[in-house]
Amino acid sequence: MDGLISRLAELPPESTQQAVGYPSVFLLVTLGALVPVVPTGAVVSSAAVVAFHQTSPLSMVYVFLVAAFSAFLGDVALYWLGKRGVGSKNGSRWLAALRRHAPPDRLEQAQLKLREHGVTVLVLSRLVPAGRIPVMLACLLADWPLRRFARGDVPACLAWAVTYQLIGVLGGSLFAEPWEGVLAAVVLTVVLSGAPALWHRVRRPDRTGGPDRSDGTDGPDGSGPYRKGRRDAAGRKCAEGPRSPEGQES
Repeated sequence: MDGLISRLAELPPESTQQAVGYPSVFLLVTLGALVPVVPTGAVVSSAAVVAFHQTSPLSMVYVFLVAAFSAFLGDVALYWLGKRGVGSKNGSRWLAALRRHAPPDRLEQAQLKLREHGVTVLVLSRLVPAGRIPVMLACLLADWPLRRFARGDVPACLAWAVTYQLIGVLGGSLFAEPWEGVLAAVVLTVVLSGAPALWHRVRRPDRTGGPDRSDGTDGPDGSGPYRKGRRDAAGRKCAEGPRSPEGQES
């Protein structure tokens, strides 16, 4: 066990880290923007931890620039692909993928916020876990041009890169060994990303809970549709008055 930890603690030279690390960050973040299953925040935080322990003062700047640019490139590419699906009669698999990652309630909320606040919602969407795709789909359905989306996505990607880089700096400053800071940053990022989705699933039964009275049965307080129907029938009977025998006037 001690041998494994010592191997993890031994990092390659800084030149090797930079030659491998920056292209890896670019590819992983771009891929994560196109396929929303890659934890891109954890990638940026881990790279920030490694850069924090390097001697080069520009390492943090390079991580920030690579992360922001690759996130912007992936967002614009995904929006362009979704835009083609919106304009096509048969849609596209990219547009279908966006819809799968945007629950109807979140999409409706994103559309409302987008109408009220405009580009500000797009900027904040990257900082909210699982908020990027619903807002992007809302922009597509609102027929935003690609240029308008790109202008709003620039500050969004910059703010996103700074946020997750600060998480990495925090992890790097708390631990002496880089691998410990990477582990802490990854765990923290995964928790922050998964907590809203878990909370959404936990609260879902409360919103849709309660006994179903659609079968016509009464509730325990006698307020079901069957009892209500009997009361309505009785009221109509009283309003009509007593029926006279057939063929006679009352």
